[in-house]
Amino acid sequence: MPSPRLAVRAVIVQDARLLLVNAWPEDKGSALWCAPGGGVERGASLPDNLRREVHEETGLQIAVGAPCLVNEFHDPAGVFHQVEVFFRCQVEAGALRDDWRDPEGVVHARRFFDRDEMAGLKLRPGRLAQIAFGGGFDYDPLEAIWR
Repeated sequence: MPSPRLAVRAVIVQDARLLLVNAWPEDKGSALWCAPGGGVERGASLPDNLRREVHEETGLQIAVGAPCLVNEFHDPAGVFHQVEVFFRCQVEAGALRDDWRDPEGVVHARRFFDRDEMAGLKLRPGRLAQIAFGGGFDYDPLEAIWR
């Protein structure tokens, strides 16, 4: 059985709004939103990986702060298991642009949401809004993957 995949994600709050991405290919039609980020590459620190991933997905350059959430999820019917470390981040440069394209072709939508807007979203992990707007550090235990 493969080891869990390690990923990093950015909690970026500006003007009481959290940056989220839809990281499913458009042809899959998922309405699942999550914090920007992705898989860790060997030989680079977690913050370096996060800066790379956020730039690829959003075009933004960020400053990476302290960790604020550890989340893990898995596919109960398969072997996929991912552990994600979320960091509080701030935008250092750039702005969201409609013409930005993720070079990997996975993220096709990105935008800031206020807390009320987030209430109606299919969102992972479940505790993301609480951490983003409430502060502190948390651990979100193993949850089943959404399709």
